[in-house]
Amino acid sequence: MTEKSEITELVRERYAAAALQLSDVSSTSCCVPTDLGNGDVFGRVLYTQGEDDEIPEEALLASLGCGNPTAVADLHPGETVLDLGSGGGIDVLLSARRVGPTGFAYGLDMTDEMLALARANAAKAEATNVEFIKGQMEAIPLADDTIDVIISNCVINLSADKNAVISEMFRVLKPGGRLGISDVVAENHLSAEDRIQRGSYAGCIAGALSNQEYLDALAAAGFVDGAVNYTHEVAAEMHGAIVKAVKPGVPSDA
Repeated sequence: MTEKSEITELVRERYAAAALQLSDVSSTSCCVPTDLGNGDVFGRVLYTQGEDDEIPEEALLASLGCGNPTAVADLHPGETVLDLGSGGGIDVLLSARRVGPTGFAYGLDMTDEMLALARANAAKAEATNVEFIKGQMEAIPLADDTIDVIISNCVINLSADKNAVISEMFRVLKPGGRLGISDVVAENHLSAEDRIQRGSYAGCIAGALSNQEYLDALAAAGFVDGAVNYTHEVAAEMHGAIVKAVKPGVPSDA
């Protein structure tokens, strides 16, 4: 195996185990409590009580993220949304409600166990404007210029090839499309070795980009108006953050 494939397999195994252990919420998170010892910075606690009422309990239990991207993505009725690393489906189901019956929400995940869980949750929620598809975010199995908004919750930091992910996001977004992502981001002065000391790759820490690395990668892919805003600290000098950017151009249906 190459280093990238080893990282991918490690992440896949961690998420598969999480999907199979829903009976114990403390053991389902890929990010806590093993790596950080702080369950207040990841998972279901980052969703509001109103959102708790909108979706099945199993989707909340399976939440492994570091934020709530649907709260910052400013979704509108009729839009098409893609959630990268959709896990148990919480953000896809919330997005589907926000875009309404004229909109659509895709969830992309590479883990069969998570896809099965997400599809079961969609059925319980009686969501008809959703689809969960298998694939890797480094090679998104969707056509060019088809998505209005991309969301993701603490998943891009897990990729072994983040430049490929960002390029793929740019490709599938429509002109004028936008990102509303939650991710773990390191302060600029932290070296790669510093990040490894703070937590594991599968624990959402070691693979995190720095603030400036994120902005540079977005710009290199062609995005404009890139911004990284910290929301809460998840490890020393590392933060849950909201990442936003826009694909230049005017939507064809504008």
